[in-house]
Amino acid sequence: MKLIFSIVLSLVSSFIFSQNDSFIPGKEWKDTNGVHINAHGGGIIFVNGVYYWYGEYKTAGRGGNTSLQGVSCYSSKDLYNWTNDGIVLRVENNPNSEITKGCIIERPKVAFNKKTGKYVMWFHLELKGQGYDAARAAVAISDNPKGPFKYIKSYRPNKGVWPMNFDDKFKSASIGEHQLKSWTPEWLEAIKNGMLVRRDFEKGQMSRDMTVYVDDNDKAYLIHAAEDNLTLHMSELSDDYLDFTEKWTRVAPAGHNEAPAVFKQDGVYYMITSGCTGWDPNEARSFSSKSIWGLWESLENPCVGKDAALTFHSQSTYVLPVQGKKGQFIFMADRWKPDNPIDGTYVWLPIQFDKGKPILKWFDKWDLDFYNN
Repeated sequence: MKLIFSIVLSLVSSFIFSQNDSFIPGKEWKDTNGVHINAHGGGIIFVNGVYYWYGEYKTAGRGGNTSLQGVSCYSSKDLYNWTNDGIVLRVENNPNSEITKGCIIERPKVAFNKKTGKYVMWFHLELKGQGYDAARAAVAISDNPKGPFKYIKSYRPNKGVWPMNFDDKFKSASIGEHQLKSWTPEWLEAIKNGMLVRRDFEKGQMSRDMTVYVDDNDKAYLIHAAEDNLTLHMSELSDDYLDFTEKWTRVAPAGHNEAPAVFKQDGVYYMITSGCTGWDPNEARSFSSKSIWGLWESLENPCVGKDAALTFHSQSTYVLPVQGKKGQFIFMADRWKPDNPIDGTYVWLPIQFDKGKPILKWFDKWDLDFYNN
């Protein structure tokens, strides 16, 4: 009798909490079990009619920003109601593992590789006890979108490789550049001219906040904050998405961007980023380019209206193409709660366009019928 009651209660709870029919940005978002969704810094893929949302699994307290569980996954057929599919990449108890419990795993993104039939997850990895000094890009793989994902390795990308179109004159250090005072015009000019690219040339470039973008021709790219978060790098992935091709370029050198999210509309590439203010929100930036390799043109802040200067108290994590709505996209962002990360909420907003520029307006509540207007 107790078992029957438990099953009935579970079904009733699932029914009660699976009736979302809209997005309410910034508010608590419960899964079909009635628990706040725990998938921060996330990204989404669409497979056979189902959306899969991968994110950082946070825990309570300031220590909850280290990875004590791993990467979570939720699935949905309508984008409103999400089922918890559990931890799909689990941290390890082996203290010698790069993903040992207590490391930092951030911004996981999954891409399906048509050639290999594998699901490939990239994420920003910081080694346990090293703060943010490791600055590595890590990769895991699975046969199933629900995992489990098997950890493979981490990289400092593009070791021993100069960026494309990097002028030969910048491959040697300038006299006295290491004595320049930070944030002076001379120092910023040295950054633009590759001072930190040269510094990291032998050991590989840094990779912190990152995303993965798969183009129409199935070429995939890791876009990552590098050079002490001062410059974004666009790095082409190998055909199996597990390594780098040695083709890479710099985006907005010395621009101090992080949290990149890339999408494409009508043959034009767009990118939304943020400034670098730790866990505190700041003004978003946007860029466009006719080629993935640039040149990327600054379009300034895509947000308009109240709290636009703080990106509505959030930070970009991903831009999601809406299935069945050609050329329509959802801006995904997080409201970070560093004192209690598990309480962080999500800000999803429709992306509009005005004269070739992406526009983000605040809505207290909205749904997918927005794209039918």
